[in-house]
Amino acid sequence: MYAAWGGELTQRLRDEALRERLAAAGARRLQLNVDDADVAPAMRLATSPEHIGAIVSVWTDAGSDTAVTEALAGATDLLAGWEVDERLPIPPPETPDGVRLDALANVAVLRRPDELRREEWLHRWLVEHTPVAIATQASFGYVQNVVTRPVTPHQPRRVDALVEELFPSAGMVDMHAFYGSGGDEAELGDRLTRLMASVARIGFDRDIDLVPGSRYVYDL
Repeated sequence: MYAAWGGELTQRLRDEALRERLAAAGARRLQLNVDDADVAPAMRLATSPEHIGAIVSVWTDAGSDTAVTEALAGATDLLAGWEVDERLPIPPPETPDGVRLDALANVAVLRRPDELRREEWLHRWLVEHTPVAIATQASFGYVQNVVTRPVTPHQPRRVDALVEELFPSAGMVDMHAFYGSGGDEAELGDRLTRLMASVARIGFDRDIDLVPGSRYVYDL
């Protein structure tokens, strides 16, 4: 998975020539989460002055990450990438090749708090937090990616995980649509309280980047 910065990323990353280069480099599948006009109302968070413009996910053959990274670097101004271990608590719906999913596709770029050992952090997140996140939000896709190693020399900040969550598009402007509380203010408050308490235990309430995006998937 890669964080990308630069201008006109939607056009540059969706270019057919890039997909051809990625396929030749050993990529089998490409997913783009691009912060574009379709998600303009959504919330963003950043740990650096320039927000991440896109998250790129590539499924590759073993040993092909160098060539894949070089292909993506040519389509961006700046790129940081990581090998990840993917987990699918809620598998995202399938979409036709290159067709935008009707959703708000949020990707959170996350960092483990220094005070938590990795084993404890993973247990709190993957075992204890996961059911709380599912129960308190209207997400219909939930993908957890644990970073195993960096694949680019440029690493602006240490990154330990990337999480993608899919929400109804209305969730960009309607908290009830985002949290699935059905217009009930008391229910919304209860869900927020439960979720934020769980998030705080794993340090995901601080020091994060939140990248809203339009989601496109391609088989290569």
